[in-house]
Amino acid sequence: MKDIDSQLALIKRGADELLIEAELVEKLKSGRPLRVKAGFDPTAPDLHLGHTVLINKLRHFQDLGHHVMFLIGDFTGMIGDPTGKNATRPPLSKEQILRNAETYREQVFKILDPEKTEVSFNSTWFEPIGAAGMIRLAALHTVARMLERDDFAKRYANGQPIAIHEFLYPLCQGYDSVAMRADVELGGTDQKFNLLVGRELQKHYGQAPQCILMMPLLEGLDGVNKMSKSLGNYVGIAEPPREIFGKLMSISDDLMWRYYELLSFRGNDEITKLKHEVAGGRNPRDVKVMLAQEIVERFHSRRAAEDALEDFEARFRKGALPDEMPEVSVPAGPIAQVLKQAGLTASTSEALRMIEQRGVRADGEVVADKGLLLPAGNTVVLQVGKRKFARVTLA
Repeated sequence: MKDIDSQLALIKRGADELLIEAELVEKLKSGRPLRVKAGFDPTAPDLHLGHTVLINKLRHFQDLGHHVMFLIGDFTGMIGDPTGKNATRPPLSKEQILRNAETYREQVFKILDPEKTEVSFNSTWFEPIGAAGMIRLAALHTVARMLERDDFAKRYANGQPIAIHEFLYPLCQGYDSVAMRADVELGGTDQKFNLLVGRELQKHYGQAPQCILMMPLLEGLDGVNKMSKSLGNYVGIAEPPREIFGKLMSISDDLMWRYYELLSFRGNDEITKLKHEVAGGRNPRDVKVMLAQEIVERFHSRRAAEDALEDFEARFRKGALPDEMPEVSVPAGPIAQVLKQAGLTASTSEALRMIEQRGVRADGEVVADKGLLLPAGNTVVLQVGKRKFARVTLA
């Protein structure tokens, strides 16, 4: 196991907040493997790169020799985490939860070592405690404390309904830490209240309180909003290699470094070296290719990553594009508006019609989504029909 400073450097890489660092240092000094927990409610069957930020951090702990616990919230998933929601979230059925949970197991072991990962389901301890146990658990927290949570406070102030079962979610997540005797719990920045409840419940049950490591929410391909399937700015880890590769090549140069920090397993020194090389004149696209290959290889194979690169080079570097084309700068926004402003179509209606006819390409990929947003800070080669090309920088 590495020395304390080296462990802390890796643990804190990309993290938003660590509570409480002095406590974590003492735990690390004990020399024993720490019990590190992260919980996931299987509310959808597939994961995207935003979900993997926490799983990657679990991998860091695993590489440091600590005991990683991947918790599938099959019980809490039926409650539904209200974090960040402005309305009561409909619970999922047990059948839906179990189907999704099975796909989670398959996907996370592309990152974590299955031989060194403890997979748990929180129904294991919640179903036996019954109604009486849930009432005793509910007695450990007050309504006033629950209303300190930002989303609950806003909904209460706005007269929006809050169902009683939603108050149980933070308590259940906190009790997970008690049942698992967690030394460290990982969560997104939107989970702070729930993570702190875990500390309080552990104290009540006579356990040393867990440390909390909060990771940022990964921005999607647009570089602005949280990665989300509903927003269409996501990279699904089960998508075909070519899709993953192409989407990652579309991100802005600035966002690329954010993805390196949160998604890459390259060391800090190597990433710093790459930044210096780009600052010194190296083409950032070459560095982006390295990131895209790493991600494709992680979720598919080395051969798939090599094939994706070969396909990319065939389309963009071996005569698939004209040697000369107009270079323009236009405001970022919906694809139809960008095409018009770049002079590739006479109007947005013509642009939409060409998209419907599959006559528009962005960096060689056919554009099928008429609502596609092109993010600022990126340069993209747009093609309309067979002869209209432009290299467009989005401001």
